[in-house]
Amino acid sequence: MIRPVIGVLGYVRQGGRVLLVHRSRDGDDHRGKWIGLGGKLEPDEDVLSCLRRELREEAGIEVRSAELRGTISWPGFGSDGADWFGLVFVVDDFDGEPPGRNDDGPLAWVPVAEVMDLPMWEGDRYFVPLVLDEDSRPFHAVMPYRDGELVADAVVLSR
Repeated sequence: MIRPVIGVLGYVRQGGRVLLVHRSRDGDDHRGKWIGLGGKLEPDEDVLSCLRRELREEAGIEVRSAELRGTISWPGFGSDGADWFGLVFVVDDFDGEPPGRNDDGPLAWVPVAEVMDLPMWEGDRYFVPLVLDEDSRPFHAVMPYRDGELVADAVVLSR
């Protein structure tokens, strides 16, 4: 049985802006793309503890409040074709000030109205608007990838 990699993805909001990282590290599957912050769930963590740890490590902030906005299954994602399952959060209350960059690349506060103009994974174009809108109902999605490309005709997205 193949088990998916479980991860969290956090979109930190402050006013009309969202904190994103522009991934620029050599050898990074996400290189050149703007994404939220997050990472893999450790064996001894629940998803909220994972989100808090990842945002502490990647942005130097302490999460005070987070809302689960959705779940995504990414079969075949990444250069190794691994299956991923992600829990997507909006973080709307935190302590600390993010640095200008982390090990993955520059961090930037991007106006929400400009997020969709940035280079991102094709699948992100389906769900990021649902993360950043005012409708708090969770979404659920399947976004299959093959050889680094979204299999767009197989995307399933529901709310």
